[in-house]
Amino acid sequence: MSRRGRGVMSERLKYELAEELGVADAVRDGYWGEVSSRDCGNLVRLAIERAEKTLAENK
Repeated sequence: MSRRGRGVMSERLKYELAEELGVADAVRDGYWGEVSSRDCGNLVRLAIERAEKTLAENK
């Protein structure tokens, strides 16, 4: 089964994190091709940190 269409992060969260990283202007039109690999990795790192924080708060 293909992974396409099975997004884990909501679009809202992606744009929130992009705003935090300062790359929101590059992705406003929905095209992520101009975002560097490093910034995409940082976006994932931020998402994981948020998820871990949420889990810790809910315990």
